Amino acid sequence: MQSTLRNWLSHGRTRAKINPEQHLLEANRNIRELIEDTSIPESVRAELATEFEEIESISSKLRNGEIHIAAFGRVGVGKSSLLNALLQRDAFGTSPLHGETKNEDREKWRSFREGHVVLIDTPGIDELDGAEREELARRISSRVDVTMMLCEGDLTSPEYIALEGLCATQRTVLLVLNKADRYTTSEQELLLERLRKRCGSLLPLDWIIPASADPRPETVIYVDSAGKEREKSREVPPNVSRLKDALWSILEKEGQSLAALNAAIFASELDEKVATRIVEARRTVAEKVIRNYCIGKGLLVAFNPVPVTDLLAAAGSDVAMVIHLGEVYGFKLSRREATKLLFTISAQLVALMGAYWGMNLVSSALKTASAGLSTALTATTQGALAWYATYLTGKMAQSWFSKGKSWGNAGPRKTARSILASLDRDSVIRTAREELLARLKGQ
Repeated sequence: MQSTLRNWLSHGRTRAKINPEQHLLEANRNIRELIEDTSIPESVRAELATEFEEIESISSKLRNGEIHIAAFGRVGVGKSSLLNALLQRDAFGTSPLHGETKNEDREKWRSFREGHVVLIDTPGIDELDGAEREELARRISSRVDVTMMLCEGDLTSPEYIALEGLCATQRTVLLVLNKADRYTTSEQELLLERLRKRCGSLLPLDWIIPASADPRPETVIYVDSAGKEREKSREVPPNVSRLKDALWSILEKEGQSLAALNAAIFASELDEKVATRIVEARRTVAEKVIRNYCIGKGLLVAFNPVPVTDLLAAAGSDVAMVIHLGEVYGFKLSRREATKLLFTISAQLVALMGAYWGMNLVSSALKTASAGLSTALTATTQGALAWYATYLTGKMAQSWFSKGKSWGNAGPRKTARSILASLDRDSVIRTAREELLARLKGQ
């Protein structure tokens, strides 16, 4: 599934030559495949429940032909007011109180081809004690088709970092200088030039746009009926025409393709999360399997009083372990295939650890030459060595299975060297010996 999404994504970025309706069909098909993938373990679905709920919502959004546009920014920059100005009605709550928007709010704006445009308001990203609101705002903005990042002056450091994060998601981002009416014409131009210099590497220059969502009332002088000059306050209508033109220009050129591509990006991100969680889950289970076989073989070798041949008798447990590890990674091996893999692994370990194997055989021979506690000590020593050998074998097999039944570019020799270098042999053997001795005394 992941490679399919990657191929479609790279193809989608050259979307100018492809029918937008085909983009939508491809995006929805890939998303449905991810949602309905029966190979994803239930534990992974439970862990990523929020993301799977979101992708269900995105699938519904595509089917309904919706384009989502979100306002994003600090508390008090006028996100709700800007959306109201675009709607030309008061649909989003505004308040002089800090942080009026607590959750995601949305309203339909205008019809667009076979669907419609939805405007979304988000909580302020700097609300005090509002970590959840900030996370919600970032999550919403990474799922929508167009994000309007609002500011009311030169960007603060947190705002610039937030803008970098938005642009890094590969979505369409506009930087809106709201409350532009507070500046004179010359001040506004200087400020816009400053924003273009700072942010020109992040987004197109013509996507840095001034707006006045809720201009301050202006004072006008008039002459009353008695001929006296008087002052009065007059409301000034919002000025969002440049922003509206920019939004509709984007939507007219690539609205449907934009929605499809953004949906595919989210699906690809979720696909990577699923793959990561599956790898982690398999690694955890594989470690438990290896440890159980280490204990089993260590005890088998430690309890068996027959010298040297006890190691050979215990080899069957390694075959069972390899078959079990194969099942963890979704592969079904016959005993013949498992034995063949064990021969490859053993050859590398013998070549790299000849001295160790010699010591193992000596330890086995000593078992019948001692009695009482010394026998127990010798037995646990050999059992610990068998434990270590099983652990190395298991890690080698795990590496082979995790790479799709392949040693990859490293090959078996380098894989063995890497595993040996990553382990503290003395620590592993000491821990194994202590546990085996405790179990022997318990018997």
